Amino acid sequence: MENAQENQRDSKIELDFKDSKYATGRRKTSIAKVWVKKGSGKIYVNGKLYNEYFSNDNHKMQIVRPFELIKQPTNYDVRCSVRGGGPTGQAGAMVHGISKALVLFDESLKTTLKSEKLTTRDSRAVERKKPGRRKARRSFQFSKR
Repeated sequence: MENAQENQRDSKIELDFKDSKYATGRRKTSIAKVWVKKGSGKIYVNGKLYNEYFSNDNHKMQIVRPFELIKQPTNYDVRCSVRGGGPTGQAGAMVHGISKALVLFDESLKTTLKSEKLTTRDSRAVERKKPGRRKARRSFQFSKR
């Protein structure tokens, strides 16, 4: 039992992000803490490479999008800690955080990222269920007879 825990600690990737920029990204109920620094294009999410963490190809493309827009896909390393929500919300939170951190790195990238609405927090969230209804807006089935 103890060896398994030690191996888990050893497998966690230790990254040096001392001269990096930090930003927080949010989407639905997910929160992403993102550190960005100059590097070789590696993206780590909760200690894993983003390819291993996200199984959906759309989420992978979404995460790389800010770097493709600024035409520097391999110039920055990213370390991210994500909690809450599901994979879609987490990927959206990461994109928000990465975009904000890139703007902190280089102010000239702001116009490019802002025009694609990547620096803006997407405020859409699940609407709450109302009393007398089956879901937020869906009514119970009506029977005439």
